[in-house]
Amino acid sequence: MPRLLIAASGTGGHLFPALAVAEALPSSWNVRWLGVPDRLETKLVPERYGLITVRAGGLQGRGLRKLMQLIQLLAATGRVRKVLRKQQFDAVFTTGGYIAAPAILAARWCGIPVVLHESNAIPGRVTRLLGRFCEVVAIGLPAAGERIPGSTAVVTGTPVRAAFLSPQALPSWVPDGAGPLLVVIGGSQGAVGLNRMVRRVVPTLLEAGCRVVHLTGNNDPEIRQLRHPNLVEQPFSDEIPGLLQHADLVISRAGAGSISELAVCHSPTILVPFPQAADQHQDANAACAAELGAAVIVHQHDPEHRALGDALNRLLGPRLHSEDPGCDHLLAMTQGMKKLAVRDAEQQLVTLLKQLSGADL
Repeated sequence: MPRLLIAASGTGGHLFPALAVAEALPSSWNVRWLGVPDRLETKLVPERYGLITVRAGGLQGRGLRKLMQLIQLLAATGRVRKVLRKQQFDAVFTTGGYIAAPAILAARWCGIPVVLHESNAIPGRVTRLLGRFCEVVAIGLPAAGERIPGSTAVVTGTPVRAAFLSPQALPSWVPDGAGPLLVVIGGSQGAVGLNRMVRRVVPTLLEAGCRVVHLTGNNDPEIRQLRHPNLVEQPFSDEIPGLLQHADLVISRAGAGSISELAVCHSPTILVPFPQAADQHQDANAACAAELGAAVIVHQHDPEHRALGDALNRLLGPRLHSEDPGCDHLLAMTQGMKKLAVRDAEQQLVTLLKQLSGADL
């Protein structure tokens, strides 16, 4: 019975791919989860897997603060080493987050193989610094391989939840009608700037017959101020797979997990990269999709600017105004998303873990 420690913490971008891999493992595997107290994993993981928490943080500070963070990292590494030795794990799988550094260092200390998954086109700091200590660095986008020194990079794609891979019904609360469906996913980070861009152009689309579902993210002060029968605004939805599969066009941030979900749903998309993302990695992610014709990039701008409105008119115009189908850019974008999609990423990662742990394939 192979014993696997999954180290994933913080955001959905780290947790959901790791959960997809965990669910794809054979039932005979003994899986434990390593996380950080008071983070998202404390809500999502315990009902499915035994959760071990270790306090860990980043290394973004300077001077005394950075020294304290380094001491915390060393202490966390020591605690993870004790866990690895006591429970005799065969392999470690990590998708990043604060817990990834102590997990990789402790596993290296104990001689336990590590698979590190990097979903972004520009690898994060942990991947750049510690990828060389991992047996395999699995990458979601080929462009990342050029930026990971001294490691064995394997392109696997980024795992998505099972619901995105099977047909889903359109949610019953979506406005009825024959008009094209625009789905806007603001996201929890930096949603207000994107939402203001969208609200500037939505009234014109609604009057032309477009149906709009706008997931604003939390803490949007202007939610539900705009009202129309063809508009639904709400902070979030747990029916995103059905929305993406049935959308004519999506507006989204350019997180790697989001792009993977859009790709497997074959959803034409306008990507608006989060401008404060570390190392501008969302811009690089968006470029990977745009190069395949799967997406159009619109950089965040003041609501008065016309870039988003012009892109929406060009992409939705043929469906709103019954123009020549040969002018329908969305059909070509759908084909681009199909090229970008990797539908068996979790199975590829399971195969790597089996190889490293010595389990039968």
